[in-house]
Amino acid sequence: MIAAQILSVIIFIVMFIFIVMDKIERHYVTLGCAALTLIGVFGLVMRNFDAILRTLNVKSIFTLSFWYESGMAEESTSGINWATIFFIAGMMIMVEGMAKAGFFRWLCMLLAKAVHYRTIPLFIAFMLMSFVLAMFIDSITVILFLAAVTIELAKLLKFNPVPMILSEIFCANLGGSATMCGDPPNIIIGTSLKYSFGDFIANTGVMAVISLVFVVFYFLLVFRKELASPANIKELATSMPSPKEAITSKKDFVLSCIIFGCAVLLLVTHAQTGLTVAFIGAVIAIFTLLASGRYALHILKKVDYKTLLFFIGLFVVVGGLEETGILEMIAAWIGSVSQGNLKLMVAIIILVSGAASALVDNIPFAATMVPVIKSLAAAQGVDLSTLAWALSMGTDIGGSATPIGASANVVGTSVAAKSGYVIGWGKYCKTAVPATLIVILISMLIIFARYT
Repeated sequence: MIAAQILSVIIFIVMFIFIVMDKIERHYVTLGCAALTLIGVFGLVMRNFDAILRTLNVKSIFTLSFWYESGMAEESTSGINWATIFFIAGMMIMVEGMAKAGFFRWLCMLLAKAVHYRTIPLFIAFMLMSFVLAMFIDSITVILFLAAVTIELAKLLKFNPVPMILSEIFCANLGGSATMCGDPPNIIIGTSLKYSFGDFIANTGVMAVISLVFVVFYFLLVFRKELASPANIKELATSMPSPKEAITSKKDFVLSCIIFGCAVLLLVTHAQTGLTVAFIGAVIAIFTLLASGRYALHILKKVDYKTLLFFIGLFVVVGGLEETGILEMIAAWIGSVSQGNLKLMVAIIILVSGAASALVDNIPFAATMVPVIKSLAAAQGVDLSTLAWALSMGTDIGGSATPIGASANVVGTSVAAKSGYVIGWGKYCKTAVPATLIVILISMLIIFARYT
């Protein structure tokens, strides 16, 4: 077993190094390391075929509890979390349908028109829109469209788009922390620990909304000198395109809005209906493709399959750490350091997850830590949900601190760079690190006051 533990740790560390180096596409990295785990750790060293089956976890897809939580059966949570894969794939398909109909561009232009294209109101409105959209739609997609529209407006209205893009990125990550479907780490935590959409809203959602108030004031203070509207704003506003011009098809637009509304309704009520997020993701995908008609194949081609493969490989590598007992050892270490003190456990989890997620992608860190906090809660006799909310806020917000900490950061800075607005590490971290520390501190204080 010691040899298997050493090999699984080496594979995990190598995977992390290659992800951070970003020289090879990350889905190739995780799939390669997953193959090494299955063949090397489970096959050659452990010679345990059952460990391979548990980690691949394919049979869980064919169980009733995967699609409907009847309370009669327990879905396996070890190995590949297929519920996360199905849900993210479904939401990706829905978002592609909405984008094709022009929904996001229309929403941005409508909001800009509502505030009369004035820079400070526009700045606040786009931060709030980024936060709200990221509660229900993947933050990568939110930033992809918001950053593009922000640059377009900046060119027409003659202002610097960098402050707005930086604030949108941060608010997208903050909004993603508020719900189960907003950010990949939360999807992993929710599906693995059986928490509902309502559980996240009532816990991380409260922390996110309170933090948002402070964050908006913070960014307004930091960028106050760069947000002055040009003197001829009224003249420039008359040349702006109409929001209606963003809609490519009225029929597709209406259908995408209906499907999006149904997705939100199903997510909000899934604890009451018993429908799992895997079921919701599959249904939303099917209806989006049916509504798209002859464009269904085009939408399927636009889905980010590389991200889905990245998740699959990642879950296998983490499964290697779980099967060899490494994660239990990490949990025992945290327990011994904290000596059963829940406040200290929360502080360790939120600070370590925040710091780690600032330096490496927060998705693999969240996937690694979920079984750790499960073991920690069982061994120390503390409430698992308290540790889960600390992990959620730490990974979601910690990732905001640097340009590489979360996928939305990479996308936002890349969109800006393509248009000639290069955002370096210094410029990014100068504003993002203090904002991250503010939210981490607020979250920790709320958890201390409310749960410990």
